[in-house]
Amino acid sequence: MTDTLAHRGPDAAGIFFERETGVGFGHRRLSILDLSSRGQQPMRSHSGRYCIAYNGEVYNAPEIRTELGQQGQRIPWRGHSDTEVVLEAIAEWGLQGALERFDGMFAFALWDGEAKRVSLVRDRLGIKPLLYVRGSFGIAFASELQALYEFPPFVPRLQRAALASFLRYGVVPDSECIVEHVHKVKPGTVIRFDGPRAQGIEHQFWSAKQVASDGLSQPFEGSEQDAIEEVERLLRRSVRFRMRSDVPFGAFLSGGIDSSAVVAMMQEVAEKPVQTFCIGNTSSGYDESSHAQAVAEHLRCEHHTLIAEPSDMLALVPEVAHHWDEPFADSSQVPTFLVSRLARQHVTVSLSGDGGDELFAGYNRHAWAPRLWSLANRLPQRARKAFGALQLVGTDQWDRAFRAFGLGDVVRLPGDKLHKVATLAEVDTAHQLYERLRSHWSQPSEVLARGTDLGPPPLDHHFDAPFAEQMLFYDLTQYLPDDILTKVDRASMAVSLEGRVPLLDHHLVELAWRLPMSWKIKGRSQKWILRQVLARHVPTELFDRPKTGFGVPIGQWLRGPLAEWAAELLDENAIEAEGIFDARTVAGTWKAHQAGHGNHEHQLWAVLMFQSWWSHNRKHIET
Repeated sequence: MTDTLAHRGPDAAGIFFERETGVGFGHRRLSILDLSSRGQQPMRSHSGRYCIAYNGEVYNAPEIRTELGQQGQRIPWRGHSDTEVVLEAIAEWGLQGALERFDGMFAFALWDGEAKRVSLVRDRLGIKPLLYVRGSFGIAFASELQALYEFPPFVPRLQRAALASFLRYGVVPDSECIVEHVHKVKPGTVIRFDGPRAQGIEHQFWSAKQVASDGLSQPFEGSEQDAIEEVERLLRRSVRFRMRSDVPFGAFLSGGIDSSAVVAMMQEVAEKPVQTFCIGNTSSGYDESSHAQAVAEHLRCEHHTLIAEPSDMLALVPEVAHHWDEPFADSSQVPTFLVSRLARQHVTVSLSGDGGDELFAGYNRHAWAPRLWSLANRLPQRARKAFGALQLVGTDQWDRAFRAFGLGDVVRLPGDKLHKVATLAEVDTAHQLYERLRSHWSQPSEVLARGTDLGPPPLDHHFDAPFAEQMLFYDLTQYLPDDILTKVDRASMAVSLEGRVPLLDHHLVELAWRLPMSWKIKGRSQKWILRQVLARHVPTELFDRPKTGFGVPIGQWLRGPLAEWAAELLDENAIEAEGIFDARTVAGTWKAHQAGHGNHEHQLWAVLMFQSWWSHNRKHIET
């Protein structure tokens, strides 16, 4: 089991096994702090009561270590790893008291030899993964599914019901898994097992819902200028903590607001030029490499750029299917993998700007969806249904029309956006609109040969807030951990690179929820307050431009360089024989896309990513 995770920890391996209790922990180590054997895991506390298998970093470990010393604890420290501090903090304050002090990303299993208890713990935002399965054999856990395939008592079976959720969102969301009986530990949660046959007892040590509710009910009391100062102070603190490392570090830099703000803070703290990394693209409208280069030159970074070609993507798809242990269909996974691989050639730790959109309202839907919903609510139902006519014109035809009127560079993928507007004809609530905006296949049952469409995952309909704040909350609790953080973790760890996300420091998250929406979206300016922070370090003209996102032109490539590969995976006879998808629906969608009758890249990419994943994993999983 441990060997399957060698990519996550290439530097060392360790096993703890206690025959009398039947407790076994395995660990693969990526050495970041205290590179000596004194940081080896699984690690036991000095008292011998606790043992831990731990993934991640607690960035404020030096401060916690000082606090332990001030309380009169004479701990015979082995070294200076954060793992040792985590154990001794738990020994001193208990698990809950220690977790309240931890500032970082982590997933770990803790064995309490005195209480005969195993606790599975995942960090507040879900940055690090943790899966577990219960059965007659007891409990098994791992960072990735492939480790569980090597656990002999467990027989993996495909969970067809999860396919519907995957087709809808391009990920298997929430705590569910593509394999039956496997669950993900939820962010900010401890699951306690008081015996091998015990039901797990869940406890939230940090609640995103509580943070959001408290923030809205207790807003920031200072001025706009005070808020800008506080955002910058917390971001600088977060970046400084995440630069703690005994190995070389750098940062992903797209030239956008989030990554530029992180790199600007890094360059303030660093003693030498920060190494930055960017992936470019040969397709206009998707390439931000020149913007990243300009920001890097201004900040005097040591910048590295790789221009991605379709052939790079084609070569990577089988590897992507291996390292994403569940099917995953966010096409930005490929450039994220490429930039991770580029960075790993130079550093072992890389900071990124992920999380800024979810905290400070950076997605386009945050600006236009509330306005559109407000407009729709003022229209009679019959008039709202008229929006559906927008879908009578194909997305490609809309794109050509916008280019003909000279608007091709003003709105990216206008046809796709207008088809999203058309969903107003099909929804009755703001929540349904949000669900449709996130969906790839809005009706997954149409493309499944058999299996149950469970519908959207249960969201908290009692979160009382305006529509824009509701979207931010759902993005923070679902889209961020299910998609963005999964993508960054799998892409970086596939090449043994530790990715750190300063914008998701929980202090910064809590502050962001206290800031009014008018400081996040001001006029046509999104992430306004973060822009003000960045403008103190980088000239506005270097970053003040429409959001493009970190993607690749999948739609174009499926009609060109990826067409042969896709056609083979979507072969109608093969799909019919497998009995997972409805072969006619898939074939019809593929033919329509190839003929230019609409842009079906998202729907097709979801099916293709499942097919690619399935071809690699079917030898492990029963149907």
